[in-house]
Amino acid sequence: MSLRIAFAASNAPIAQAARESLTRQYGDHNELGADVIVALGGDGFMLHTLHRTQSLSVPVYGMNRGTVGFLMNEYSDHGLVERLEAAEEAVINPLSMNAVTIDGTVHRELAINEVSLLRAGPQTARLRISVDGRLRMAELVCDGALVATPAGSTAYNYSAHGPILPIGSDVLALTAVAAFRPRRWRGALLPSTAEVRFEVLDPGKRPVMAEADARAVRDVVQVDIRSEPSIKHRVMFDPDHGLEERLIQEQFV
Repeated sequence: MSLRIAFAASNAPIAQAARESLTRQYGDHNELGADVIVALGGDGFMLHTLHRTQSLSVPVYGMNRGTVGFLMNEYSDHGLVERLEAAEEAVINPLSMNAVTIDGTVHRELAINEVSLLRAGPQTARLRISVDGRLRMAELVCDGALVATPAGSTAYNYSAHGPILPIGSDVLALTAVAAFRPRRWRGALLPSTAEVRFEVLDPGKRPVMAEADARAVRDVVQVDIRSEPSIKHRVMFDPDHGLEERLIQEQFV
């Protein structure tokens, strides 16, 4: 039986052209009945595709037709079936975010890369941090803070000088963004089972927004974050270029 491939592409002209070329060669199946979804774009579109198709339990194979492609394979319109049959699969568990705003509304989102809290005004944010119900930091004065998965540890987390995490490490990174007090505090490594709570101190004067993979919630007063093992994103990579290998490579550049 031939491999049933569903193609998805970002709105970028280069991605749309790639989709047109590939569907002419390999056909295009409905995602509901596909064996694999091929996503054409950058990392942002890959994250969008994984979120959109999380209920399908279909692996997603990305090819880079965007500006950033850490989660993507190199693009080629030749030998796709052979590449898919040889591809290795990584399973990613997202983070769940429960964010409470000043008016008491609760917003629930999932994040494959990270959940971040960022100041939304001219003054620094003041955050209180608890882990598994235990107060760990009474006050962090900063531009923000984030919790990242291993898959997301090379994204915003790495730009904020957080650690790169091996994909199978069962660890989360809690990283400060431009910490002012404690000035030298960079963050912490936590087990993947940890539940992290951020409380915003003085939210009226020092507003804070929360983001889960770029989906933003403004004026938060409390944000709870934990791993969501019941949700499994299946991502496919070419042999010797899997997510684990890429995470190692990033530490030597």
